[in-house]
Amino acid sequence: MANCLYCGEEHPAGTVACRRCGMPLPVRADGAAARRQRRFLWFCIGLALFCAAMIVWLPRSLS
Repeated sequence: MANCLYCGEEHPAGTVACRRCGMPLPVRADGAAARRQRRFLWFCIGLALFCAAMIVWLPRSLS
């Protein structure tokens, strides 16, 4: 079941446009949450590697 974002009318799966107002129905994004989570994981790994490289590379003060 898909709900129209504009008028709230319920439609069966596979319907492209709302029968009541004619607006296009939202396309269901299967796996979008898993992609976002995987992208966040890779961002965290990249950030950790960047921080480790900066710890090693940046000069330390001798005081």
